[in-house]
Amino acid sequence: MSLSKQTLKSKPVTKVTFTVPSEHCNGAKAVAVVGEFNGWDADATPLKKQKDGSFKGTVELTTGKEYQFRYLIDGEVWINETEADKFVASGISMEENSVVVL
Repeated sequence: MSLSKQTLKSKPVTKVTFTVPSEHCNGAKAVAVVGEFNGWDADATPLKKQKDGSFKGTVELTTGKEYQFRYLIDGEVWINETEADKFVASGISMEENSVVVL
């Protein structure tokens, strides 16, 4: 998996690109990035399926903040970003959330 960041010079925004490779998707039909930046809404930020079977999407987030998130595959399976800046307890279950620091 990967997480790339591009900070804009014109405003306090960082473009964060979330990528889930095909080997982590197991033939998934849909992958979404779900987190604090979209109110944990599973429908708010779907990732686009690429020709190689991976899923990818870019979100503009406020620079200088941290955001917890996870990936949701086919509306059923939650996975973390292996390259997240850090991980924190979710507070809901024994699972951890990925965190992107901007």
